[in-house]
Amino acid sequence: MCGRFTLTERDRNLVEARLGVPAGALADYAPRYNIAPTQPWFVVVARYENRAILPARWGLVPYWSKDASRAANHINAKSESVESTPAFRQAFEQRRCVVPADGFYEWTGPRTARQPVWIRRRDRQLLLFAGLYEVWKPAAGVAETTFTILTCAANSAMAAVHNRMPVILSDRDADDWINPREAHPLTLKRMLIPAADDLLDLQPVSPAVNDVRNEGPELLAAAIQRSLF
Repeated sequence: MCGRFTLTERDRNLVEARLGVPAGALADYAPRYNIAPTQPWFVVVARYENRAILPARWGLVPYWSKDASRAANHINAKSESVESTPAFRQAFEQRRCVVPADGFYEWTGPRTARQPVWIRRRDRQLLLFAGLYEVWKPAAGVAETTFTILTCAANSAMAAVHNRMPVILSDRDADDWINPREAHPLTLKRMLIPAADDLLDLQPVSPAVNDVRNEGPELLAAAIQRSLF
């Protein structure tokens, strides 16, 4: 699964360039070190053959929901059944997106001493998670966009810490994934597979990550320091 993630790059212009969105699209961007369920973030969608940024909250709320009480249960969607799960079925057909990150967390150890592990690309490029988004109306005249991250079986590198992992798209596959004019969405399921075993690094980080209220580069200092040597 994917229950927390990061995007730590400080240079907004670099993030925009890597995502292929117009300069200024991320005017309110700030690096994040501990993004948690139900918090606001953003996703990448297709608009008139181009990529665009859409502010959204993590935890998909189906358009037909009466409230957001189950949003935290919909932070992930299993890729194996996404086309048949009521909460995700229509979004899979019509509202696919990319969730940008540069790392995500999993945990090891006993419940009383959980050790967070930060997982990121070995080449330090962005991670493009396959996602779905939905728009629901919590009140008359009010609309909110929410999203979920698709997961698949873990690759051999990830299996040591969890049996699931987020679906990580290549840049080329990302364009196909977010194409709203795709006439046969089921053909896109070929992309929903584990990442290559050599794509990711796994590094233990500060247990302070365990508290969603903690946010800042100090959470990752140990991992970043180790990568310098």
